[in-house]
Amino acid sequence: MRILLMGDASNFHRTLATGLRRLGCDVTVASSGSGFMQTDRDIDLRRPFPGKAGGLALWARLNGPLRRRLKGYDAVSVSNPVFLDLKPGRVRKVFNRLRRDNGAVFLTALATDLPYIEECLDPDSPLRYNEFRIGDRPAPYALRHPEIIPAWQTPPLSDWCEEFYAGIDGAVSALYEYHLALARRLPDDKTAYGGIPIDTCSLGPVDLPESPRPVRIMLGRHRGRMEEKGTDLLETAARRAINRNPGKGELVIVENRPYDEYISLMRSAHVVVDQAYSHTPATNALLSMAYGIPTVSGGEPGFYDFIGEPDTPLRRPVINSPVDLDGMTAMFDHILTHPEELRPLGQASRDFVMRNNECSVVARRFLSFWQSRLK
Repeated sequence: MRILLMGDASNFHRTLATGLRRLGCDVTVASSGSGFMQTDRDIDLRRPFPGKAGGLALWARLNGPLRRRLKGYDAVSVSNPVFLDLKPGRVRKVFNRLRRDNGAVFLTALATDLPYIEECLDPDSPLRYNEFRIGDRPAPYALRHPEIIPAWQTPPLSDWCEEFYAGIDGAVSALYEYHLALARRLPDDKTAYGGIPIDTCSLGPVDLPESPRPVRIMLGRHRGRMEEKGTDLLETAARRAINRNPGKGELVIVENRPYDEYISLMRSAHVVVDQAYSHTPATNALLSMAYGIPTVSGGEPGFYDFIGEPDTPLRRPVINSPVDLDGMTAMFDHILTHPEELRPLGQASRDFVMRNNECSVVARRFLSFWQSRLK
């Protein structure tokens, strides 16, 4: 198959392309490089400069030299209803052109959109906590950025989102949470779960000490997303635990690094801290798990049940973060006072990624679903 992957986040489409190519597919990735991460792509969709002029320049490229490079594929999958850094009206025109010039157009559900926000805000949803709601109250991220929810809920973005879902040939979800959200717009036969692809061949396992002391805890900061991920609270909790357990731990902060540099820094950690408000380990967590490093992230029973992992500790290896500061501090206290648990947990973490997220495994799920919808 000839496949075009448009848009990206956290290197998802680039890694999916690696898996698809290993299965014999001809794949083109067109993206802006996931922002500051600047991941590899075959077609660069960045605005060449900021502001209105940058948007006009990108629009001109899409209607000029790039137009021929975005046609003739068996399947196209875009990363979001707004898969280009353009206004919804212009994204609509590119989307309609993709539908006309290619075999089928799908969604890779890997980022926030209107159905996901609806799922997060629904008090009856299994997602009892998330970046927008914790129990019956708004989450810190929603309070700090009150403009995000209304932007998706009102025209022109809301209208375009409804038109987009009516126009796609199906969707494959990256996370359990996004899969729940897809059911709000699409029937079961138009959705599938794919998971997040990880290129484990490029991530050789580290050799953790039997009982590291001090425990080196690495936390990745993304200044613009700390409240969204809960890393502000996790950092505070880690510092508290380290202060009350002298000599047993140290905290390493890594902030806004390019992708390749960031993942290389992981190898020196004994524990990696990802996020608090997810029910599922996402890309950052799965990368560290692939290295064989125990990881603090989302690992709720609903997620494990959804993917069919049995309820045993080493088959469910994510250190599932609480969402309150005291709970987080207690979690770090346990990590610092039980370092002997880390090595086997790290080994189980890599095994989990190999079973569920190795990029060829994920690519087969995508490919199988796309082919079923093309028949």
